[in-house]
Amino acid sequence: MIVLRPISLACLCLPLALIACSEATAPQSAETAQALDPALVHENLLALDSHIDIELDYIAEDMDPWTNEKGKISVQKMQDGGLDAAFMIVYTPQGEMNDAGVAKAREIAQTRYKAISRLTEKYADQLTLARTADEAHQIHKSGKKAIFLGMENAYPLGNSVDDVALWEKRGVRYLGITHMGHNQFADSSNPSYSRGETKTLYGGLSALGKDLVVALNDAGIMVDVSHTSKDTMMQAVALSAVPVIASHSGVKALVDNPRNLDDEQLKALAAKGGVIQIVAYGGYLKNLTPEQQAFKAAVRKEMDLEDDMAFLAMDEATEALFDEKMEASKSLAPGASVADLVDHIDYVAKLVGVEHVGIASDFDGGGKIEGWWDVSETPNVTKALLKRGYSQADIEKIWGGNLLRVLAAVQAHAHQ
Repeated sequence: MIVLRPISLACLCLPLALIACSEATAPQSAETAQALDPALVHENLLALDSHIDIELDYIAEDMDPWTNEKGKISVQKMQDGGLDAAFMIVYTPQGEMNDAGVAKAREIAQTRYKAISRLTEKYADQLTLARTADEAHQIHKSGKKAIFLGMENAYPLGNSVDDVALWEKRGVRYLGITHMGHNQFADSSNPSYSRGETKTLYGGLSALGKDLVVALNDAGIMVDVSHTSKDTMMQAVALSAVPVIASHSGVKALVDNPRNLDDEQLKALAAKGGVIQIVAYGGYLKNLTPEQQAFKAAVRKEMDLEDDMAFLAMDEATEALFDEKMEASKSLAPGASVADLVDHIDYVAKLVGVEHVGIASDFDGGGKIEGWWDVSETPNVTKALLKRGYSQADIEKIWGGNLLRVLAAVQAHAHQ
């Protein structure tokens, strides 16, 4: 089987300015791309999903989330869908910024880390924890799946950056500064108004947040700006000595959602050599019609889920009930699909270049769209990219090459 070659050292040594100057490239002709066999193209690349969660209901020691058929991911689904690598997420919901809140957050982060570790141990014959871009390629070549660790929300770090080294040692390779609600490091794209938060707390990064960016650079951990406010994101990109990523976001010009990045942000990200991973989350990919917006608001009110924090904290049963109720909204207009995902990829590729865009599902964290409902349907994304006119080389970049390039550059800087 043909596999991607590891990124050469020469490529890593190119100045970041040269990376930033790459011209936006248009896809090749649709006729040429469609002549390629989608199944063969998908088989011969390293497909990496940059954001997959673990269901909240399945993190206890005696539970295996991947034996639950309701989940979006399992080893079998990775095999069926040809997903070769994934970032599994140590996610912590935002809580109160006091000692008790941080202590609880640390406990949650530890529990999630242990749950992911148990998965890699249980399925050791099929999965291997990856720590570098080269290791991901080696694992792929061996026929196994590569599992990376990402951390969503710096809140559990507390009031210092001392624990960054601990999480790097455990294998975390990107860290999202914020989640829903401001934390001690920075402003979020989605303040928790129910807790009395205003739009901004620090005007971007706090002093501690600036220390965090430097600490992540020094540790070789990618700075992730998904879920941050625009000011936080722009300041983090400017401060970072290396490329920065948005691990699961969309394009604001297409869908005006606070979780998406506008053109100024995309250009700043690309100028630093970074990557935006377009997320398969319907609300960030396709605008709801006024009728759908009213319907969704009514359902959330009925289920007492009007606050974003309550919405994110849904257990499996509540989420299933919410999804069931929301099914009726599809009669008002179709939901987001793989075509919408590729629309966002197209936009980024044309604005700043195909070297600065990738893919994230956010499976088991709310992500799911028509045509990519779970990991087993991953080849549909490759098929859609080919249909849109992307070359095999560009699809390899989108499906993981770009993100692994950034990881390699970040780690090379840390090891200088």
